[in-house]
Amino acid sequence: MPSLIHGFEYDIFISYRQKDNKHDGWVTEFVNNLKGELESTFKEEVSVYFDINPHDGLLETHDVDASLKDKLKCLVFIPIISRTYCDPKSFAWEHEFKAFIDQASKDKYGLKVKLPGGNVANRVLPVQIHDLDTEDKKLVESELGGFLRGIEFIYKEPGVNRSLMANEDHPDNNLNKTFYRNQINKVANAIKEIITAIKQYSTPHEVVQKGAFKTASASGKTSKTKVIAGSITVLALIILGFLFVPKLFKSSEEIEKSIAVLPFNLLSDEPDKQYLADGMMDAITLHLSKIKDLRVMGRTSTEQYRNPTKTLTAIGKELEVSYLLEGSFQKFGDSVRLIVQLIKTGKEGHVWANNYDRLWKSVFSVQSEVAQSIARELKAAVTPEEKVLIDKIPTTNLTAYDFYQRGKEEYINFYFNNTNRDALKRTIELFKKALEYDSTFALAYSGLAVASKDAGTINDYLSQNYFDSIPILAKKALYYDDKIAEAYYARALYFYITGKSEQAKEEFDKAIKYNPNYWEAYADKAGFVYLDDYSNTDFVKAIEYYAKAINLNQGKERPDLLRRLGDTYDNAGFADKAVYCYQEAFKLDNDSLLYFSGLGGVEWCATNFNKAAEHYNRVLLIDTADINNQSDLGSTYMHLGRYKESLKYFEKYFEWVKASGTINEALYHRIGFVYWKTGHKDKAKYYLEEGKRVGEESIKLRRAYASMSLGAYYDLAGIYAFMGEKDKAYKNLEELKKIKVFPLWWLTLIKNDPLFDSIKDEPQFREIVNSLESKYLAEHERVRKWLEEQGEL
Repeated sequence: MPSLIHGFEYDIFISYRQKDNKHDGWVTEFVNNLKGELESTFKEEVSVYFDINPHDGLLETHDVDASLKDKLKCLVFIPIISRTYCDPKSFAWEHEFKAFIDQASKDKYGLKVKLPGGNVANRVLPVQIHDLDTEDKKLVESELGGFLRGIEFIYKEPGVNRSLMANEDHPDNNLNKTFYRNQINKVANAIKEIITAIKQYSTPHEVVQKGAFKTASASGKTSKTKVIAGSITVLALIILGFLFVPKLFKSSEEIEKSIAVLPFNLLSDEPDKQYLADGMMDAITLHLSKIKDLRVMGRTSTEQYRNPTKTLTAIGKELEVSYLLEGSFQKFGDSVRLIVQLIKTGKEGHVWANNYDRLWKSVFSVQSEVAQSIARELKAAVTPEEKVLIDKIPTTNLTAYDFYQRGKEEYINFYFNNTNRDALKRTIELFKKALEYDSTFALAYSGLAVASKDAGTINDYLSQNYFDSIPILAKKALYYDDKIAEAYYARALYFYITGKSEQAKEEFDKAIKYNPNYWEAYADKAGFVYLDDYSNTDFVKAIEYYAKAINLNQGKERPDLLRRLGDTYDNAGFADKAVYCYQEAFKLDNDSLLYFSGLGGVEWCATNFNKAAEHYNRVLLIDTADINNQSDLGSTYMHLGRYKESLKYFEKYFEWVKASGTINEALYHRIGFVYWKTGHKDKAKYYLEEGKRVGEESIKLRRAYASMSLGAYYDLAGIYAFMGEKDKAYKNLEELKKIKVFPLWWLTLIKNDPLFDSIKDEPQFREIVNSLESKYLAEHERVRKWLEEQGEL
């Protein structure tokens, strides 16, 4: 019986150890009961692969790939998780469980699918029949890439850990209070949810243009930069995407001088001291990052390999580095022990290893010594200036250093979960504590500067002293050590926020000078300087800097970086190159929401607003709470003249704005316009006036919304045009002529913006639009020539 989805052999694959079926036939009975439950759950016939004959089963001597490849092409994989299943040496584990995860991760739907209610489900649906030992549980979770959330068929009494039977003699004695019939029903329902999600969103690898990078623009599309894609079909774009492989960040050629420092192990059984091992790892990574002749992956890329189950060769391949550094650390009293080994990933050969038994007060010299030894082994050129940076002792007070390390660890906790405001609060407290013991500790000041960036609220946006603590703290850091990259980076962000693009550019350059592997600085310079600042826009440089950031990051941020690069290609008018970037991002995070949202953006920029609305409504089915989609639907229905529907979504968006204390400068006048069109005159006047206030104050305070993107001038022009004040509208529109490069998404907007309906046919307005369009075309041609020179066209 074929699968319900074309291209798959089975709907369900049952994987188990024969040991779990020999004694009482538990697995066979489970499968029979499940099949019966599926018949009453699905209208269609569901196909199940279950190998019931141990003698006819595949053996290690058989051609595994040929025998199993087709059978594993299923929608849902059910492993019977037992104490014997969790064995890397077993056939079921290696050739079924791991093989399916690898295969599903690469197929068109991915390993994880979004359910209609917005939750995410793994296509591996574990059925657990024993409580597992801690190590076995970790083993399963490392392969699943998350917590083990199986449906349990476990009977538990004191001293009892066995599979739940269909007919228990004393079911009330089961401490888990689970009943076999209910659990079978849960499995069938879970299968239906997964298959329904796949069937509902089964458009494979559609082309997406989702701008995860947010520009300070006048567009009502908030979180996306959007570009016209013409009438090119999705299929054609997919073909173009697969044919195009950008050389800028293609890593097929081995880069010899590349390294990643894996999370260090703590030798002692003291979990609360793990920050010491992490601090040693971070310090060595930072020293290596200062060497321009090395490519170094940072902690955001390597943290995923804490307690790894993969081979070092596999890790090296995923990180795209030629060398890995492993380490173990222990502090006992005033002494420390550090054990490190350098490994070449291709052959997994040990290149160099050493043990360091030193006093704690010598910790800085150990960090420097290890970094320079690695550089010698990799034959990396270390300049005299770089050596001075590596040898520099950050503080003479070890208590201050201890508090600083604790603060860094808390900041990492916040970084990986930015809703953890308590971790951010502890970060700031610990850095301040470090400064109590050493008021000249530059790293603690720079750490505070970066943390202050995250601690500020958007409610301060219109404050005269918005984020003023950042430059003050950064200045103190640089007073005591003028070569701290982190402090320059913090100042760059401050200058961007306050609309000082040239100063931001200078500070980004200094950050990169003292840390040539600072991926955040490359990425933010690309976005904030070469894209957001429309008086300084340069798509070529933006592409180059995003490519550098991508080459330095294999962590959770990589999909976002790829989308930013794709947006840049899109805004320059090169949809085929954008397609490749979006597809690569999708392969990494399997985010179908971004896929469909991006399709809406493609159609929106092609002025196909009805099709855009269709895609945004598909996003709504995936996640009804996606706030960016609310504004997308509001804007799209506004362009269609369907004002009641537009208002419905704009009001949902602004409910969130009020609840979160967020500000979106570019949408106040949009909801005001829609309120007017639906007869709510008082509310319309309020939001139009609020839009004017935000725009005028942003211009007065030189916020990025006004001084860099010029979005404030555009939005004010729209408000004045709608209110019949043409002179003020044209005065603000004239400011757009300062824009060096006009991106394609904005060109589409200004040509179709209903707020300009009263003047769109006037010669003065047409002259402004034609001038902006010529700037877009000129940059498109410049990028095209550059791409030809790079051999990419």
